[in-house]
Amino acid sequence: MTTDTVHRPNGASHAEGTGAWAVLLPPGRYDAERLVHHDTLELTGLEDRLLPGPGDQVAVLADEPPRLVALGRVAVPTGYGPEDPEDPQSGRGPDALVVTYTRRAFDEPVPAETLTLDGPVTALDPVTFRDLADRLGPPQQRRTWLVSLDLPIEADSPAEAVRLFWAYVQELGPRELPAFVSPSGDELAMQAFVLGAEANQDPEEDD
Repeated sequence: MTTDTVHRPNGASHAEGTGAWAVLLPPGRYDAERLVHHDTLELTGLEDRLLPGPGDQVAVLADEPPRLVALGRVAVPTGYGPEDPEDPQSGRGPDALVVTYTRRAFDEPVPAETLTLDGPVTALDPVTFRDLADRLGPPQQRRTWLVSLDLPIEADSPAEAVRLFWAYVQELGPRELPAFVSPSGDELAMQAFVLGAEANQDPEEDD
């Protein structure tokens, strides 16, 4: 499933860039981006490379095999900061490349095996970028979903039960806890999701 968001770049009054780039997610980052919603993608350690400029278009890719998982635009950089926040005179850390998502396809990535990548950031010609973007097809219509998480918790009081609930949520997260989702008004269509994918929670159906 793909989702769209309105582009809201950092530091709003910058003209849109004209460049187009492919950005490769670091190992393990795809799962993190798929499990929890983020408005932006921030990458560091790219100071020795030619980097996109503010407003440039970006195709975000996952590797092995190469897949298009999102589109975005480069946000206006916030500048360098001290490496040690408690010591303003310390050496400055590298700028981060910040990409504001404009389209997501983490649940249904688009194959991109024919794309030749030159490391974590690769310049693309506009035709190649548009071809990649067009493979996503039209965005699906947004709708309202009901999402719930039910945990049986033993506690001394309702307040203590709520505290334990949030402790379990923070500790276990979407990798272990099943979340239940259904279209608003159609609770009979409820599905359980674990690790970002539909998961069967009926042990009788496994027999």
